[in-house]
Amino acid sequence: MNLSAPDRADGARSVRHQPAELLPTAGDLAAAAARWGVPGRNAVVMTMGALHEGHATLIRAARERVGADGFVVVTVFVNPLQFGAGEDLDRYPRTLDADLELAFAAGASAVFAPSADEVYPGGEPQVRITAGPMGERLEGASRPGHFDGMLTVVAKLLHLTAPDLAFFGQKDAQQLALIRRMVRDLNFPVEIVGVPTVREPDGLALSSRNRYLSAAERGTALALSRALFAASDRLAAQEALRARAAALPGAHGRAETRAEALSRLGEARAAADAHAVAQAAEAGGAEAVRAAARAVLDDAAKAEPPLVLDYLALVDPADFTEVDDGHDGEAILAVAARVGTTRLIDNVPLTFGATK
Repeated sequence: MNLSAPDRADGARSVRHQPAELLPTAGDLAAAAARWGVPGRNAVVMTMGALHEGHATLIRAARERVGADGFVVVTVFVNPLQFGAGEDLDRYPRTLDADLELAFAAGASAVFAPSADEVYPGGEPQVRITAGPMGERLEGASRPGHFDGMLTVVAKLLHLTAPDLAFFGQKDAQQLALIRRMVRDLNFPVEIVGVPTVREPDGLALSSRNRYLSAAERGTALALSRALFAASDRLAAQEALRARAAALPGAHGRAETRAEALSRLGEARAAADAHAVAQAAEAGGAEAVRAAARAVLDDAAKAEPPLVLDYLALVDPADFTEVDDGHDGEAILAVAARVGTTRLIDNVPLTFGATK
């Protein structure tokens, strides 16, 4: 099925020699790739449909990376393997017509929208990808089997679309980390590209599930992003204090030494300031960052309707284990919670020790 799609007004795709195609079968996908694929410039954006601006951002990033003549496939498939008992598979929104409009406007060459029978002929697959220990933490602990189902369909779609690049949002940080690990461990010939989280003007991370929230529930849900921003601000403040302590002349990074010297010179006021800087810097760390976020979430738990926290975790992005209080380097602060019947996740990347 060919659909007309105008050129991008911003010039990102000045020549659209490719038709905008809806592809329902793997055979259709292979034929389109043979006609329009460009070696080294084929990209995929995998979705479960109900597309929004976050997905559009992924598609635009893919188009920008592969260029005007590259081939960008958007997959739309609600994968039953990654939904557990009692989750919202039947309730998950299906909006294919709107999805096609958004995908092609953002620069997609084709949309691959197969049926479950097309992806899993003969029923659920007997052989699946196992996510391993990382897949049993956080989201994996809350949703057993979710990441096995996710990796299985991602592996299958990577084989079917055969891209050079695959684009995923950083909002699903644990998913992104597991996909990167699978690609590395199993030698998939594809580059995984992470794209920063897209937020609504009020700070809520864009999600297909946001549409389930009532106005009151949305007000409570904003605590997720506020908690992450509070933690990020707390880390920025303690990093600034560390930088100030390290900059004191003669301190060599130890403000106490400088304070003692100032005291001997009778500069008690400056000494007290140096001590205060040192103590404030030492009081920081991973636990202080967690505490800043937790305070916001604790308040939201008392709201009406309340926020019901699933987890708040400050983790190493390499394996999603909790970091200790002396952690230096990259980390991810991740949160998951329910408001009403809707479960939401969010996260923010952080860097400890950036001023050292």
